[in-house]
Amino acid sequence: MHTKGQVLFAALKRLAELKSMRTQQNQTQRVSWNGWLALAVLCLVGCVHYQPQPISAEKTSEDFESRSLTNENLQAFFATNHFEMPPSREAWSLDALTLTAFYYQPSLAEARAQLAAAQAARITAGQRPNPSITVTPGYDSGIPGNPSPWLVPVSLDWTIETAGKRSKRIAQTEHLAEAARWSLVGTVWQVRSRVRVALVNLYAARQNEALLAQQISAQSNVVRLLEGQFEAGSISGFEVTQARVAMQTARLAWQDTVSQFRQARVQLANALGVPLGALDRVELSFGGLDQFPQELTKPEIRREALLNRSDVREALAQYAASQSALQLEIAGQYPDLHLGPGYSWNAGSAGDSQWDLGLTLTLPLLNHNEGPVAEATAKRAQAAAHFLTVQANAIGEIESGLAAYEAALTQASTAQALLQSLQQRLDSIRAQVQAGAADPLSVASAEVEFATGAQSQFAARLKAQQALGQLEDAVQNPLTLAPATIHAAAQGIHPK
Repeated sequence: MHTKGQVLFAALKRLAELKSMRTQQNQTQRVSWNGWLALAVLCLVGCVHYQPQPISAEKTSEDFESRSLTNENLQAFFATNHFEMPPSREAWSLDALTLTAFYYQPSLAEARAQLAAAQAARITAGQRPNPSITVTPGYDSGIPGNPSPWLVPVSLDWTIETAGKRSKRIAQTEHLAEAARWSLVGTVWQVRSRVRVALVNLYAARQNEALLAQQISAQSNVVRLLEGQFEAGSISGFEVTQARVAMQTARLAWQDTVSQFRQARVQLANALGVPLGALDRVELSFGGLDQFPQELTKPEIRREALLNRSDVREALAQYAASQSALQLEIAGQYPDLHLGPGYSWNAGSAGDSQWDLGLTLTLPLLNHNEGPVAEATAKRAQAAAHFLTVQANAIGEIESGLAAYEAALTQASTAQALLQSLQQRLDSIRAQVQAGAADPLSVASAEVEFATGAQSQFAARLKAQQALGQLEDAVQNPLTLAPATIHAAAQGIHPK
């Protein structure tokens, strides 16, 4: 029989044991919560925070209108590319205008952004699957002698990719990034082509304006002399009317060239990516537009173009990406392995805590990824057909450009010979007038014919220049644009 002291001692001992168990439980819970807090902090440390970048149509419009050819950032872009910006009151050449377009043209900024997005996709492709954790707390009040009825099972899911899927995803995105890079290079050529076409059109309008002014002057002399003969009764009014019609027709053509000149300035401003006002008080140089190089007709340059044109290389990279995509889908036939270790904890109940190791594997019973493999196979065939189409179009453009250029050079040579003959005829008639063997009307008529021949000669040379531009676009190898400049355009900086 226990005494009161023994009972009291046993009660105090049990109370101490319960207090100790609660203390251990609280410590374990604190350790557990501290662990969860540390895991949460670890997961949030590497997170990227959203940074808003709003776009205002009004602000971008104001920024565009403020663009100029004297911008300090533009000057820095010229210096970075080791190209001297034309000083004040000096003419801007095709090369300087092209570099300006590389700085301002928004289509290049868009192509750069597309390349950056394609390159960022490689990061996504290289990411390994994150493990997941599952916590399913439970409550069991039926465990005898257990002071805490809470059960805390914890399990992980760790994915192990098989068949080299990650490396194949990376390879696919690298090929797509290469395609985007060649697309950017193609945009560079398009920007340069637009600048050249606009400058050639501006040059044509200015030259035609001057040539038509000469023709109007010569035709006016013919009209004046014929009117004198008509008043003297030597000729009929029909001949005078014909001369007046010819003069008025020349004036209409001259007025049309004035309109063409204005349109060409607008076209050039658009090609540069600047407002029209940026070209005010800017002198333009048309140097080099009267030259006709022969290097682009060489077979080695044409062969290089068939291999290295931007669209050809882009299509080739797209085909390589389709190859990697097919490899990835074939690898998808092999299921990934999922490891799921777990731990179950029940505070205060010895023997209730347990470890387990889960293993999950998808069984390829209903399908073997045949559909995606078939799609990837078809897309690879489509990419191959697209490459052959692009290369065939490139061959056609090069051959067409070469034929047009050679024909234009021949026509320009013939027109030059005709103009020389007209000049000789004019000089001969002038000599006859001085000798008294011809009248002034003969000289005026010869001057009109010479002015008409000068327009035909310039039209032939202009056609040759346009054909040269088309050939340069076809072979993508301009003689005046260094590869370093193309690289600078591809890198670019944000215009301000």
